[in-house]
Amino acid sequence: MKYILYIAHGGGPMPLLGDKSHHDMVEKLREAAAKMPKPSAILVISAHWETDVPHVTTAAKPELIYDYYGFPPESYTITYPAPGEPLLAEQVLGAITAAGIEAKGDAIRGFDHGLFVPLKLMYPDADIPCVQLSLMNHLDAEAHIKLGQALQTLDYDNLLILGSGFSFHNMRAFFAPNHADADSQNAAFQAWLELVCSDQDMNEHQRQHMLANWQEAPHARFCHPREEHLLPLHVCYGAASRACDEATTVYALNKESRMFYWQIN
Repeated sequence: MKYILYIAHGGGPMPLLGDKSHHDMVEKLREAAAKMPKPSAILVISAHWETDVPHVTTAAKPELIYDYYGFPPESYTITYPAPGEPLLAEQVLGAITAAGIEAKGDAIRGFDHGLFVPLKLMYPDADIPCVQLSLMNHLDAEAHIKLGQALQTLDYDNLLILGSGFSFHNMRAFFAPNHADADSQNAAFQAWLELVCSDQDMNEHQRQHMLANWQEAPHARFCHPREEHLLPLHVCYGAASRACDEATTVYALNKESRMFYWQIN
């Protein structure tokens, strides 16, 4: 059994600092974790790691990377001592290369906040082994779907594949005064995204085509001036290659977003 979940991870460390605009997101992440059996391991595709070809963390004890700036001092003493999982990392590298995609192991890089912020909320004991997989810095949507499809061959029972991003990621809009036009544009994009990911009547050729051409969705580039926070969803979809089992509306930083969940036998 595998579980696949695309989430919103919020703004930097703010979800761990009690920020009120993240309360709904924190609750939804905890609810998502409670609905699933505790994973044997977690493979995280974070919006905050981009490389030329897919890279995979291989260290047994990765450190944390505080890859955010301008937050209170306690933001830089957050701990999450989850172990790595070299065996899973080896399987991930093997699956990707077997699909004809060049990939590299990385024994130096630690876990960024796209991993430790949501997982500290979902699995606070930090006792589940984790591996992180990078995005490709060309940010091609179809290539990330294919990257996810390569993960279908992973033979690791009770694995959680976690796409850590944010289905709305316009930094100016987050911190601008509330504006009805911005919210209506975002609502249209989120509705499109939910329809594409959850419509059981849509065939996979059509679904894949629409996700690969997501820029054609209503107000797509307003919601994602740069798509790195959306692309973990493409990897998750590729790994599932079917409609999601559940779509959840989430509010963070006062903006509407979505989380998507699949259970794969």
